[in-house]
Order: sequence, then C-alpha cells, then structure tokens
Amino acid sequence: MGRTLRLCSGADAVRKLQRRLDRGQKKGSHVMMTKEGYQWTLSIPQHDELGSGLLGKLVRQAGLTDQEFNDL
Repeated sequence: MGRTLRLCSGADAVRKLQRRLDRGQKKGSHVMMTKEGYQWTLSIPQHDELGSGLLGKLVRQAGLTDQEFNDL
C-alpha cells in the first residue's frame, strides 16, 4: 500500500505540527521545533513544497501517522 501523506509547504507543515510540538525559532530558512522531553528537534525548511521523503521523516519523528498529519 502506498503512502497517503499529502504534500504541503514548509509553512503548512509548521502550522500543522504546532498543534503537537512547541514552536522554536526560525534559523535562516528553517523553523526549529522542539517539545520538552522529546527526542528530536525538527528542522523544517520553508520551501514551497516539501519532498515526500523529508515530510515523511518529519511526520514519523513527530510521532504521527500519515493520516494523523493529514487530519491536522
């Protein structure tokens, strides 16, 4: 079965992930997002469209399924 993850821009990804993570700070062309007690710092590039591999990795590191991310 293929991925069901809908591609989006970096800004859209930040808006969706803000519901689960704390917004960190913008560093150059990336937004760094963290959460207390969280294993990773997500570095989200502010591109017009994130590639499927990068977006999938960010979603997995945030502890979400593709469907949960799409529903945010």
